[in-house]
Amino acid sequence: MPLLSRAAAAAALLLLASACSPTFNWREWRVDGTPLLALLPCKPESATRPVPLGGAGAAPAELHMHSCEAGELRFAVAWADVGQPAQVAPALAAWRGASLQAIRASGADWGVKLAGADEVQGVIAQGTDPQGRAVQTRAVYFARGTQVFQAAVYGARLTDEPLDAFFAGLQLGAP
Repeated sequence: MPLLSRAAAAAALLLLASACSPTFNWREWRVDGTPLLALLPCKPESATRPVPLGGAGAAPAELHMHSCEAGELRFAVAWADVGQPAQVAPALAAWRGASLQAIRASGADWGVKLAGADEVQGVIAQGTDPQGRAVQTRAVYFARGTQVFQAAVYGARLTDEPLDAFFAGLQLGAP
């Protein structure tokens, strides 16, 4: 799908979602330091910390996390630069595994595509959060060059409208 058509589809979903629910105040948000443009339903809070994403012997990567809550859902976008192309696949696998372990879930593959991504892995899971409450997630892990990304939604019950708007709003621009 051409970028212009994808943007039009995302805008249509945005209008549909905003017309149905004032809970979500959708806005485009450029992820600094990356080619990623995301559509978020609220203003994100940001944090940065070193994490071991590259596998055994790799130096920790600086993980940039951005998240917000709307409609009893947490929307998150995060990224790191793993520095070496050979570290991308292990980083995505480790990140996916750590995310699923955090909610005590194994997850199922979700066939998702993201134009411009070198590698994409989608996951759908249901588990429990650290407080023992039920949680569902839908997440996509993807890479462009040596940058790895996660875009995820978490909540007790996920519904299609906000998920569709969030994931359709992910766009990788020119490198």
